[in-house]
Amino acid sequence: MFDSNFRKQIVSNKRINATYLIILAIFVIFAIRLFYIQVIHYGSYKADAENYQLKQYEIPPVRGQINILNGETIVPLVLNQTLYTVYADPSYVKDASSASDKIASLIGKTSSDVNSLLTKKNTRYVVLAKKVSENVSKQILGLKIPGIGAIAQTYRIYPQGSLASQVLGFVNDDGQGEYGIEQALNSKLTGIPGKIKAVTDINGIPLAASTSNTQTSPINGSSINLSLDLGMQSQMEQIIASEYTKTKSQGISAIIMDPNTGQIKAMANYPTYDPGNYQNVSDLNLFQNASVTNAIEPGSSIKVLTTAAALNLGVVKPDTTYADPAKWIIDKTSITNIESDGGARQQSVSSILSLSLNTGAVWLLMQMGGGQITDRSITNWHDYLVGHYNFGKPTNIEQGYESDGLIPKENFSDPSIDLTYANTTFGQGLLVTDLQMASAVSSIVNGGKYYQPSLVNSFIGPDGKQVKTKPKIINKNVVSPTVSKQMLPLMENVVNTYYHEGYNFMNFSPDYIVGGKTGTAQIADIVKGGYKPNIFNGTYVGFVGGDKPQYVIAVFNIEPNVPGYAGALGGQPVFADLAHMLINEGHVQPKTK
Repeated sequence: MFDSNFRKQIVSNKRINATYLIILAIFVIFAIRLFYIQVIHYGSYKADAENYQLKQYEIPPVRGQINILNGETIVPLVLNQTLYTVYADPSYVKDASSASDKIASLIGKTSSDVNSLLTKKNTRYVVLAKKVSENVSKQILGLKIPGIGAIAQTYRIYPQGSLASQVLGFVNDDGQGEYGIEQALNSKLTGIPGKIKAVTDINGIPLAASTSNTQTSPINGSSINLSLDLGMQSQMEQIIASEYTKTKSQGISAIIMDPNTGQIKAMANYPTYDPGNYQNVSDLNLFQNASVTNAIEPGSSIKVLTTAAALNLGVVKPDTTYADPAKWIIDKTSITNIESDGGARQQSVSSILSLSLNTGAVWLLMQMGGGQITDRSITNWHDYLVGHYNFGKPTNIEQGYESDGLIPKENFSDPSIDLTYANTTFGQGLLVTDLQMASAVSSIVNGGKYYQPSLVNSFIGPDGKQVKTKPKIINKNVVSPTVSKQMLPLMENVVNTYYHEGYNFMNFSPDYIVGGKTGTAQIADIVKGGYKPNIFNGTYVGFVGGDKPQYVIAVFNIEPNVPGYAGALGGQPVFADLAHMLINEGHVQPKTK
């Protein structure tokens, strides 16, 4: 009996001990698991929880506005309009179908389109609509659908319409500047976004009382006051639009530059576009500011630079004469003149410009090498093209997509190098932009200083402080002050010659100095090689002033349909209209002597 009971007691105790051991093992497992979760993987699980409950938003800064000058008055060209982006966090949207039906009509989409966004997997953020009005935004938020929100964003509006559109560029739907000032100075205009981290409730609504909420305020972008003058810009655009129609050309670019600072006072191209409706533009070339992006062979307008280089090298003087043969044979190629020059006879430095003598420009190149086209003459001329006039490199103006242009290399092993460089003296075989021409000619009429061209008069920081830009001299010795003074009457003589030849629009008051040079440039045929027959570009570059040049004007007219020389009838009339406008509107101070 005893033995039987004793055995039963032992078995019972073993069962109890086993149960205790099992319970203890379970507790140990839970303890290990809790230690694993709460200690070893604490950071990971905390991050998962925060990712679900803690949401981060970006606070967009206000993009800086862009202004134009009207005398001393600042006039807005580009302003900001507040619209709203409606977004959703699909993880909070419980009834996507119902939500889609309620939202779709408000944002102009179909329910199926909205539903596909609200049911998107593996994302916490989808955009339902952009550029929504404040009223529509309030209606959507008034639905109180969990996971649906709206955030204010600024978009560009243009109170002056299409004025200076290709200088400005535009801002795309992602807030990035495209083309023009908007692209070149995007970082200054954009500012720095702020951030907000907020703990949300089950509906994704931030808990205002949470101590875990943090916010970094955005730094708004700087505003820009352009150097453009409202009156000059608007009248220039009217003038080139009229000339475009009159000459039936492929496009016109024009620039008015202050040669004494490098600031651009007007810059325009035609055709143009409306930046407020940039998305409707099918021809992407209209976005380009052709004045800085399109490099062409400038033709004879470059002869003012060839002459200035020869004068500065001391190989000729303003009153130097020479026996012009009316034709040069270089590398078995004949170089002649495009207009009647009276045949082989005595010519002068002055008549090289007034008669636009190709043979005279080549003769100047010869003088740079001791009387013949030599390695030395090519090196000297190349140095002026690249080292003095800064061709073949960007000017670094505040514009997107600026062209470098093209200057032929000094490849003396090339058997055609003599002909190539002979052609460049009268503007063929090299490529320059309208801006490069304006900048180079400015440097030879302002005393010899090459200023970096600029479109910015001042910046206004987010703190409201205005910082004026200072003129930046790139080269102090393009030509000597003496040569600069010698070039003025030589260029004035060209204007007087055209007036006396019957170009009545070149009649200017003796109270002002006006000088310039036409260019009729052949157009390369990139398909067949050589040049296109009977199709030319017309260029003109010149100055207007009183006691000294106050403005330089450069014009490129692409393939004008005119009954004569493209430079004289396609480029020169635009220059004349712009010069008369500057004088008539009081922008030019007359002579005091």
